Order: sequence, then C-alpha cells, then structure tokens
Amino acid sequence: MRVVALVSGGGTNLQAVLDAVADGSLTGVEVVAVGADLPGTGGVQRGEAHGAAGFVVAPGDFASRADWDAALAEAVAGFEPDLVLSSGFMRILGEPFLNRFGGRTMNTHPALLPSFPGAHGVRDALAYGVKVTGCTVHWVDAGVDTGPIVAQRAVEIFEGETEEALHERIKVAERELLVATLGRLAAGELPFPA
Repeated sequence: MRVVALVSGGGTNLQAVLDAVADGSLTGVEVVAVGADLPGTGGVQRGEAHGAAGFVVAPGDFASRADWDAALAEAVAGFEPDLVLSSGFMRILGEPFLNRFGGRTMNTHPALLPSFPGAHGVRDALAYGVKVTGCTVHWVDAGVDTGPIVAQRAVEIFEGETEEALHERIKVAERELLVATLGRLAAGELPFPA
C-alpha cells in the first residue's frame, strides 16, 4: 500500500509509522512521500531519512485556497498513492483535493469523535469534565473531523492531570492505533469507504 503522508509539524505520528515499517512490524505499507504546507517541516525530514520523497506546497504561494488545494492534489497524485495519511496536517482539505482522494485520505484525532472535534480536542475534553477520552482514526471528508470513524482507543483521564500530560498519553495510544489500523488496511481486514 503506497502512502503519501501530509504533515504540518514534527511528524511524531509519522515517525511511529516509519519505525514500524523499518522494523518489519508493519508490513505491506510503503511511505513513498511526505508533503508539508510549510518549508522546513520536521515531518518531511523524518520521511526523507527513511527514503521517502519530500515536497512542500505552501498556501502562501497561491492566489487562492482552491488553487493551493488543486496544487496539493496534483503533487500528491504524482506519487500514485493508495492512501493519503494526514499526520498532524493542520489544514482542511478542500473540494479539489477530496474530489481526487476522498475515500482514500485518513486522519487521526486526539479525542473520541464525534466528541471534541477541532484543534483543541484534549483541552475541550478536560474542560467538559469527561473521565475518559482517547483517540480516533477516521476517513477525511469536507467537514472538520466529521468523516467516518475507522478505529478508536480510550484513554482514562487522571484526577488533576494537565492538558500537556494527557495529550502525551493520548499521543502514545494514537501512534499505536494508527500503526495497527494501517496494518489492518494493508492486509485487507479493513475496507476503504465505498
């Protein structure tokens, strides 16, 4: 399964995938390219260190959001992916991209969707006072964290826990869940959406 990963930051989720491919615990998956929305992104460097091509499609280089989205879709298409993995990619993918890769783009989120979507899932869960949160792997659609859920893992919230400490524990679960989900997808145990 050829994977193109999209990152906006350091790429720690991506690193878990790269490590699992390298040590043989994740088979049938090849990360062929890592793309970013900003130059100098650590996630691209992580991918390149594992033999993946790196590329940047920066929104500021385009006259409109739609132009950027179309250019990103074109760049990704050049690598002929079976799956696009949004791995800490902090941009909403628009219609030009989803017209080409809808149903083949996967994302992770640090909450049990549909609860606490958006950029502050961990903070929102703590503020609401839930006792259990977690992480979700889901298919990307035109909404914000609204696509079909593929897999979830619960993480208990400890009394007095800080947002940072909870987020770090969720990230551990998120990495494990992502690697396991990619393995199931590559093995044909999970279907792509219709």
